[in-house]
Amino acid sequence: MMSYDVVTFGEVMLRLSPPDFMRFEQTHSYNAHAGGAEMNVAVACARLGLQSAYVTKLGDNSIGHFIRNKAREHGVDTSHILWDPDSRCGVYFVEFGAAPRTNRVIYDRKDSAISKIKPGEVKWSEIFSGTKLFHTSGITPALSQSCAEATNEALRVAKEQGCKVSYDVNYRGKLWTPEEAREFTEPASEFIDILITTEEDTRVVYGIEGKDYEDVASKLVDKFGFEVVVITLRETPSVWKNKWSVFAYSDGKVYRSPVYDVEVVDRLGGGDSCSAGFIYGYLKLGDIQKAVEFGSAFSAIKHSVPGDLAFVYKEEVEKLIKGRERGLRIDR
Repeated sequence: MMSYDVVTFGEVMLRLSPPDFMRFEQTHSYNAHAGGAEMNVAVACARLGLQSAYVTKLGDNSIGHFIRNKAREHGVDTSHILWDPDSRCGVYFVEFGAAPRTNRVIYDRKDSAISKIKPGEVKWSEIFSGTKLFHTSGITPALSQSCAEATNEALRVAKEQGCKVSYDVNYRGKLWTPEEAREFTEPASEFIDILITTEEDTRVVYGIEGKDYEDVASKLVDKFGFEVVVITLRETPSVWKNKWSVFAYSDGKVYRSPVYDVEVVDRLGGGDSCSAGFIYGYLKLGDIQKAVEFGSAFSAIKHSVPGDLAFVYKEEVEKLIKGRERGLRIDR
């Protein structure tokens, strides 16, 4: 069994979006991508040179194979994917907008294969043997009760095996209520080392507010004992232009990235690429400040790339962090 730097677990869907900013009612065709928080992280980690594996359950059909192949293209180990010939893959539709019309998403994911996953189906003890870090998000347990139980099993076994655990709160109001999210997340927090969240998700899921980000993060650490709390910060003056930065809190210390002005080609997967960049910095650079800077820069570049997956090179991220006198002139 291979030893991994990172193992992720969650749902991935077929993503369909009309071209050229057309509305759903206008389009005669769709651009097809694969997208899902945890697969996005696995792919981004693999592109950064980490040994990465992705665990999910897919419908055993051509759509499932298309999704699997997208992960394999980037070097992700997909050998632990479970296949269900009697179930479907989830689908989501994205309509891209421009101010004042925002982006719009329609989900068609009910009864997807992974929503039927049960504890005991995945050989977590074998997968986590020698694994450095396990990553999942709040989307996974929100899919069904059995999915929540399987997520809890994964978190517990990861800690038993000595893996670090990172968890992106990723609250989705279309999947569960704040009360349901809190009922799962608070007990699960004892297994989490790195919590990745936003100010709003912290308020909704944990019921924690503060006078600023540092106050919110310190309250989370005091209550749950997280090693690191990472908070992504996004200002959205327009659909196409955002300000993006990352803040982290650990052992009473505050770490901040530069603020990037990003031109948004596709913001879906932006937070996931930040998670992957932070994980890379945490595991390979061994420095939380560098991890914050790497996560923020990686994600800033991802915003310029269509699709959920981060077609981003490590060298690009390193150049952005260092700063380049060339600015935005053509790279010849």
